[in-house]
Amino acid sequence: MKFGFQLAGYAVPDLPGRLSELVRRLEEAEFESFWLMDHLFQIEALGPAHEDMLEAYTTLGFLAGVTHRIQLGAMVSSVTFRYPGVLIKMAISLDVLSGGRSWLGLGAGWFEREHLGLGIPFPSVCERFERLEETLQILQHTGRPHHGKHYRLEEPVFRPLRRPPVLVGGMGEKKTLRLVARYAQACNFYQDAGPAEIAHKLEVLRGHCCAVGRDFQDIRKTTLGVYRPGRSREFCEELRRLKGLGIDTAVVGLLDPWNQAELGELFEVLEYFRDNT
Repeated sequence: MKFGFQLAGYAVPDLPGRLSELVRRLEEAEFESFWLMDHLFQIEALGPAHEDMLEAYTTLGFLAGVTHRIQLGAMVSSVTFRYPGVLIKMAISLDVLSGGRSWLGLGAGWFEREHLGLGIPFPSVCERFERLEETLQILQHTGRPHHGKHYRLEEPVFRPLRRPPVLVGGMGEKKTLRLVARYAQACNFYQDAGPAEIAHKLEVLRGHCCAVGRDFQDIRKTTLGVYRPGRSREFCEELRRLKGLGIDTAVVGLLDPWNQAELGELFEVLEYFRDNT
């Protein structure tokens, strides 16, 4: 099992220096990937909406310049924020400048407040999923004109022609996992859902893969969780069970990612897990 880290907050002094230091420490600790939330306001579960929040792709470009091996991505980008042609150009640019170390994480979006607050249309759930699928179709057929229900691209020129691997986040059985099977290279489940629920979702995904003739093993299975200090034994047991289910990568965050003691404890827990499984 490989490990990633997700950063979900920026409220710290000397942010450029601290952010560079954090991602370099993760790279030295052999984390495979580093992920940012793609939100414009802080989400309510983590803090007040007016808390500092950077734009994800600008930040990922900065991080590409201070790292060498760690993979970089947004987990995940709402397709409502950017037109697909612009989003794909941004993703390709990041992949080129990082030396092929990027992932394109996509989702339908859910946080209405940031849309209303910044003047971004927030369509219905149904329409958001239609837009997500169209974006995935455009990615799959780069270079061909696209005349869809929501987007019309007459000349989708994407040069250099690169396709970063795509991760589709979410656990919805009818829409999200069907899109994973048809278009994505990776899926992502919430670790807090528990091994039994994740096992069920994997079987649903397997069924969707069978329906479209996709090899289930070709899809990277990832989870997103939060490590809470003092829960090392329970956390390692959760990881052990997830590994047994076939989860390839566990992406982990901290409620306070800038707390050096908490970060050090996480490093020790994951090192212990690596050495004992």
